[in-house]
Amino acid sequence: MDKNEKEQAVAELTERLRTSETLIVADYRGLTNSEIDNLRSKLIEHGARFSVVKNTLTRRAAEAAGADALLALLDGPSAIAFVASGGDPVAVAKALGDTARETRILSIRGGVLQGASMSAEQVENLAKLPPADVLRAQLLGTIMSPLTTVIALVSAPLQDLVGLLDARIEQLGGAEQVAASASAASADAESALDEPTNDDPTTNPEPEAQGEETSDGN
Repeated sequence: MDKNEKEQAVAELTERLRTSETLIVADYRGLTNSEIDNLRSKLIEHGARFSVVKNTLTRRAAEAAGADALLALLDGPSAIAFVASGGDPVAVAKALGDTARETRILSIRGGVLQGASMSAEQVENLAKLPPADVLRAQLLGTIMSPLTTVIALVSAPLQDLVGLLDARIEQLGGAEQVAASASAASADAESALDEPTNDDPTTNPEPEAQGEETSDGN
């Protein structure tokens, strides 16, 4: 590999590191080309690319991409599963774990999840999580639970208010009595508005007469 090819390889690795949300590093020594190809096919289904890498070039790419957590995992022949945005890191970790158990050759070293390093044990724990759709359902249930509690708290005072109103109506003699009382009160209010008052100028002509006398005086 000449200098230009190395530079191109570093640039490609740097871009992959920048666009991958999860990385899982494994030692592939002893796997046949057929076994590697089968693993690649499985990982592609879950949104990941499995690549055998050169440690020297990958270190340069990791430094350029700011993926410092990856540096400690580059010890010996290395292959990396690059999980892009939209991929399923749980399914990728499970596929790698299954291959490690089936072949008894592949060895998982660790990985990087959202910039945080993972040990080999943590990768195994990641593989034991439920599928992504189940996790989403569980998360939705967790979010909805507090909302249900809030709705119950808001509804409770409203129910108490309705109960108090019903009790007050019963105390006044039932709904019909309350309605009759309300109608009577409304009628009394309208009658009061129709009655003349002392402030009405049509019922007290004296101010007008006084006004005329003052005018004549002028």
